[in-house]
Amino acid sequence: SSTMSFSEAEVQSARGAWEKIYVDAEDNGTTVLVRMFTEHPDTKSYFTHFKGMDSAEEMKQSDQIRGHGKKVFTAINDMVQHLDNSEAFLGVVNPLGKKHATQLKIDPKNFRIICDIILQLMEEKFGGDCKASFEKVTNEICTHLNNVYKEAGW
Repeated sequence: SSTMSFSEAEVQSARGAWEKIYVDAEDNGTTVLVRMFTEHPDTKSYFTHFKGMDSAEEMKQSDQIRGHGKKVFTAINDMVQHLDNSEAFLGVVNPLGKKHATQLKIDPKNFRIICDIILQLMEEKFGGDCKASFEKVTNEICTHLNNVYKEAGW
């Protein structure tokens, strides 16, 4: 469905959880991407300029990876700000999904991978409650991105 069902309490706790990790958007975004590239090396194939990088240390220093990590976190932050407004939420998700589906041709399973790594990082840094507060958000993001992909004929 295109409407989201977050209670006011869920929105508040999800935002609280997200704020903790978003404070260090660039560092945490970088950590998430570096983990994805090291644990799922096939994901590197989408980023031609990361291909030659094998060590996590090298990746962490890369301006391009740092920049993209920050970009990912900024996009999620825009979504988190609109959890209580489906139309605005989709206004962020739809163009992002369309671009990744049609121009970048990124396999949508990578969104789930990124979301799972974010949840993992939240749990490591801030505990299970933090992760639990944000789980529903990641499910919504992935569901809506997958819908955009279906519409794009993926």
